[in-house]
Amino acid sequence: MTARARTRTLSVAAATAALAAVTAAAPAHAAAPAHSAPPAALYTPPSDPGAQAQILDLLRHRQLKDAAGVLAMTLTPQAVWFNGGGTPADVQKSVQATVASAARRHALPVLALYNIPGRDCAQYSAGGAADTADYEAWIDAVRAGIGDRPADVILEPDSLALLPSDCGMDDAQGTRTAERYDQIHYAVDALEPLAGTKVYLDAGHSGWHNVNDIVPRLIAGGVGDATGFFLNISNYRSDAELAWYGKLVSSCLSYVSAGGDAAACPNQYWPTADAQNWLDANVTTAPSAMKHFVTDTSRNGQGPWTPPAGVYSAPQDWCNPPGRGTGARPTLATGDPLQDAKLWVKIPGQSDGQCTRGTAGPDDPERGYQDPAAGAWFPQQALELERNADPNPLP
Repeated sequence: MTARARTRTLSVAAATAALAAVTAAAPAHAAAPAHSAPPAALYTPPSDPGAQAQILDLLRHRQLKDAAGVLAMTLTPQAVWFNGGGTPADVQKSVQATVASAARRHALPVLALYNIPGRDCAQYSAGGAADTADYEAWIDAVRAGIGDRPADVILEPDSLALLPSDCGMDDAQGTRTAERYDQIHYAVDALEPLAGTKVYLDAGHSGWHNVNDIVPRLIAGGVGDATGFFLNISNYRSDAELAWYGKLVSSCLSYVSAGGDAAACPNQYWPTADAQNWLDANVTTAPSAMKHFVTDTSRNGQGPWTPPAGVYSAPQDWCNPPGRGTGARPTLATGDPLQDAKLWVKIPGQSDGQCTRGTAGPDDPERGYQDPAAGAWFPQQALELERNADPNPLP
């Protein structure tokens, strides 16, 4: 054997050992227990084929640390997205396969449902069901697929924070926005009563709508009949900022349910001490009786990106921002009585879309090349996320 061959053999062996160590440390694919009990962990679905290809490419180039990092990222519990497409029977079968796979591993699946008519205001992730009847049939299929198995449902990201009325897609009577509220409420009524299902509605994030604006939207969407709401899907706001915003939203929902006016609630722009004094004086509901929330920590380890001042007419700070990192690992033990979980809902490594930041494009001027389409694997960003992770995802 030549020296070069021996070196290559040792490199492959080292890579195998490194990846095996990461795999052994990941809890996601443990054998299913013999008894029936509430899920003890969050579910990890099969990884994106693009991630698998990137890991192999990194191994071929002997970049073992990065290969192990991307692998660790893919072995972290993440949501399973259902974006529409196929017949109701196809949807039911796909959802059923996911919840059954999770049940075999004694794990809780997180299902991100993303098929609302007029999705994403016909922008990067345009699509969705054709109309209300089509959407309701799709939700019925999801319900049948879940059955009596446990599942947490992230119901339609951007559906309430980005209404048809927000993007010029509505008529003067607000018909499409009213339909949107009805569609969301239909889904809540269909899914929340299932034995093991918790449904969370879209509340955007702390850098988008203020509390006084998002609370009426949540109420109109049926949050009163849901477990609660979700924050920061596909975004980058910090954990502390989200926890405070979530507390303010939950408290305002409680205040309104007791007859108060959402306009009177403190929002995230109030001085913290003033807001807390208001909560102490006006909200006496026990946390167990309030609406709870979950947050997406998949890419917020470095917090939000601050675009360079005066450079871009439309910086798109949410769209594949540079230098970000994965955040807190998913957990059902947050230590916050109002926060049910920290989750990885957005799949880290999947592109937000082709970001031009107000330029003629097609290149992303922050990167000097064209970003992949929304949902496609983005190898360069995947490396950024694993290298800049806080906390570091490696054992």
